[in-house]
Amino acid sequence: MAISTIKASLACEIEEVWNTVTSLENYSWRSDLSKIEVLENGNKFVEYTKEGYATNFTVTVSESPKRWEFDMENDNMKGHWIGVFSYQDGITIVDFTENVTAKKFIMKPFVGMYLKKQQNTYINDLRKALEG
Repeated sequence: MAISTIKASLACEIEEVWNTVTSLENYSWRSDLSKIEVLENGNKFVEYTKEGYATNFTVTVSESPKRWEFDMENDNMKGHWIGVFSYQDGITIVDFTENVTAKKFIMKPFVGMYLKKQQNTYINDLRKALEG
């Protein structure tokens, strides 16, 4: 099991950050995705990487604009993601935590590094989308 957390401060209103992160229709800002397939009114969705690799998501908590959580699973891993949003003095702070277990023994040593890379890409993409 690997747990990875990333925090970032964004010079945006919390609603704008929330709407960007939780939108399953507007994902063009994500450099790692080719498409998102929405299922069950958004409670379930599938993200596809640019290479066509699918990951299934099931939303478990949605408290706008404070907290979004989901379970995730693909052929290589399963886990849980927690996104916490807070706002103070014109700055939105996001705190994202992923708790992931590799399904394949060979991948276990690399899960932590992979999560950090993915989280950094996500925050960089989010910052570009919101702050220009």
